[in-house]
Amino acid sequence: MSGEEEVPAAKRDTRGVLNVIGVHLYLEDPQGRVLLGLRHPDSLYAPSTHHFLAGHCEQESAVACLVREAREEAGLSIDPDDVEFVHAVHLLDAPGTGPRMQMVFRARRWTGTPEVLEPDKCLGWGWWHPHDLPDPTVDYTRTAIHAIKAGRLYTELGWA
Repeated sequence: MSGEEEVPAAKRDTRGVLNVIGVHLYLEDPQGRVLLGLRHPDSLYAPSTHHFLAGHCEQESAVACLVREAREEAGLSIDPDDVEFVHAVHLLDAPGTGPRMQMVFRARRWTGTPEVLEPDKCLGWGWWHPHDLPDPTVDYTRTAIHAIKAGRLYTELGWA
């Protein structure tokens, strides 16, 4: 015997690693183009890269977070009743990082024109055709857009 006592299964820590929940706005204009923002070059995540309007839940529902973030980041007003879930990306971005569940919601209607309200996070908003996305675009954003167009609800990235 090694002198180490086996810990009974009932006493093992089974909490594991918590997943961060992110929410993302999928907006399509009448021409079928998708709204993406160009992230600030000083951003900790994906600097100078195009990405969905997005945020993290702060003791609120995912839809409430999406509505808040759209108003705060781009001046868009969205009624929660006009929001539908369209895709989830369960992501392990890089070795040593925590897992993230990225939830993507489509707003069927909204009011306002996207404007830069947080210039320290986003340099500008633009509309892009799903098959002609700008370079660079965040990998899971590109993956989610193509999956939404194909009618798929779920993608896993980085787990293998």
